[in-house]
Amino acid sequence: MSAGIRMTGRVVAAARALAGLGQADFAVAAGLPVETLRAIEAGGSAPVSSEPDIAGLERGFEHFGVVLVKESDGMGAGVRLKFTRQDVRDVGRLEDEGGIIGSDDAP
Repeated sequence: MSAGIRMTGRVVAAARALAGLGQADFAVAAGLPVETLRAIEAGGSAPVSSEPDIAGLERGFEHFGVVLVKESDGMGAGVRLKFTRQDVRDVGRLEDEGGIIGSDDAP
C-alpha cells in the first residue's frame, strides 16, 4: 500500500483523524501497542522505518478503509477514505435494518 509513499507520523495522524478514530482503537486494528503509535505520531514528518510498524499501519488503514494518496501534480501525499459518504450512509442503513436472526447468519 505504501509503495512510493513515505509513511510519517503526520500521515498516520491524518488517516486516524479522517476515520474518526482514537489512538487506542487504531492501534488495536493495526496490531501495534498504543505506545508505538503515539511515538510514530509524535515523530511528525520523520519517516517510519520499521517494516513491522509499517505493515501494522497498513493493516489498520485497510481495516478502516483509509487509502494513502501519492504525491502528484504538485500536491503532497495524503489520505482519503475508500468509500464515499453515500456508501457509508448506505452501509449504515443496511446494518441498522435489524430483523430476526436466520439460520444463514454467521455466529
